[in-house]
Amino acid sequence: MDANQDMAARMSGALTPNYSPQPIAIERGEGCYVYDAEGRRYLDLMGGIATAVLGHCHPAVQAALTEQAGKLWHASNLLITSPQVELAERLTELCFAEQAFFCNSGAEANEAALKLARRYAHDRGEKRFEILAFDGAFHGRTLFALSATGTPAYWEGFEPLVPGIRHVPYGDLDATREQLSDRTAAIIVEPVQGEGGVRPAPAGFLEGLRALANENGCLLIFDEVQSGIGRTGPMFAHQASGVEPDLMTLAKALGNGIPIGAMLTRAEVGASLVPGTHASTFGGNPLAAACASAVIDTLVRGGVLAEAQATALYLDRGLESMAQRLGPEHVVEVRGTGHLRAVELKQPAANVIDRCREAGVLVISAGANNVRLAPALIISPDQVEEGLSVLESAIAAGND
Repeated sequence: MDANQDMAARMSGALTPNYSPQPIAIERGEGCYVYDAEGRRYLDLMGGIATAVLGHCHPAVQAALTEQAGKLWHASNLLITSPQVELAERLTELCFAEQAFFCNSGAEANEAALKLARRYAHDRGEKRFEILAFDGAFHGRTLFALSATGTPAYWEGFEPLVPGIRHVPYGDLDATREQLSDRTAAIIVEPVQGEGGVRPAPAGFLEGLRALANENGCLLIFDEVQSGIGRTGPMFAHQASGVEPDLMTLAKALGNGIPIGAMLTRAEVGASLVPGTHASTFGGNPLAAACASAVIDTLVRGGVLAEAQATALYLDRGLESMAQRLGPEHVVEVRGTGHLRAVELKQPAANVIDRCREAGVLVISAGANNVRLAPALIISPDQVEEGLSVLESAIAAGND
């Protein structure tokens, strides 16, 4: 039994069985590579599920973590800490928002946004409580976020769900209009559906949702837990459309792997979160906030975001060329933008994922037949070529 198998055996005895990890135990990471318990190197194109936006152990984030660890780890939100304030200022300078609420994950960020939508309506004396969400969406595993998630398979065994949630087809403005009423508190949507197959919003869809929300008087929430922080090109995915929401949720890449989530909002809406309405013991703690500020600074001031846009074009061409060579007998469609992509296959994604891993490249699924790529923004053209070469061979092997 090698070290990877030993760790897998220990995991099966020590942890609940809700995960089904690939059969390797990762011991360390550096840049775009990770190393397993046997010392084998893998090119990481899954990025901790679109999280390691700067790769592993990035020097700027490591330095921020080390420096803050020598100052203050935790104080709770009953006291003011400068890293949290400074992170809020950085984020609000980059988008529509004026205020931030910090938590520990994307699910918590969405939970906060959904709660705030209901509270905002309550404070205005309106009987709005319904949430309009979309088929194929994924908003998290807490009960409210799960109820807004538009994939019934995730609901099984957890019913009854939170009442007042309606789902309509993603991209269908007419269906959305039909479901709106004077009871609608908010529309929640991913500008790019991640778990739902890496599906960017159709042209005009976000603009249409903004118009419908304005007409109805409800709020518009953009879930950018997976698509935000430079993952799709701009700092936030919705900025490519020019549409601004009332609330936005973030997590994953915000801390480059250090757990942190955020809900950003306009001040008028955020004013409903008065003391006692919502809270998080660990939310925005000094360690996580300092790391997140380092991520933002590196992306913007360090030039990584601008450089990544050139690499994304290289990834574009590589994926399209690969799809043409493999042909429709293997590839149904290539989707996505920036450093968040999916290749829809004529075979189960699991087959390709296993072959890629055996050849030293890590990828992930986004549905049964979709291979998802979410590499670090620091990935080089040579590394893109390395990864796509392995991916092409893995797909070409078919169902053998």
